[in-house]
Amino acid sequence: MIIAIDVYYEEHRAKAVGVIFQHWDDAEPHEVIVAYIDNPLDYEPGAFYKRELPCIQELLKLADIDRIHAIVVDGYVYLDNEKKPGLGHYVYTAYSGKIPVIGVAKTAFHDNEAHVQKIYRGNSSKPLFITAVGMELGRAAAHIQSMCGAYRFPHLLKLLDRHTKETGL
Repeated sequence: MIIAIDVYYEEHRAKAVGVIFQHWDDAEPHEVIVAYIDNPLDYEPGAFYKRELPCIQELLKLADIDRIHAIVVDGYVYLDNEKKPGLGHYVYTAYSGKIPVIGVAKTAFHDNEAHVQKIYRGNSSKPLFITAVGMELGRAAAHIQSMCGAYRFPHLLKLLDRHTKETGL
């Protein structure tokens, strides 16, 4: 199984959502899981992972982690050419490096080209920025490229975004 994860925040609560699917080209999720987290940490500039990682860990308690063979996060695995860890890398290390993590970002991050692969989907002239740990970068990019959907952002990742932001917390 593969799980794509995103987190949405309001003042004193967070909503973490996971879209679980079996194959990279699946059109529909196998399952959608949701965790609500009270009083998440405040955003700390340069340390986004400190806020997001605890929410992801709460969400993954609801999944059969032994059946997950890849995690997709909204963001980066590495933040710069020197491999400064991003959210994806912290998720990877939180699970002892046993589950590959793929970061999918919509925008470029400064001084970060060496460990990023751009992919173009559909007719979009704007790339997605792919990073990975625990899996070869080209393979990770090919997985995201192969995901269902005719547009820039894969269908299941759009669905994840919609589930994450729908209704108030």
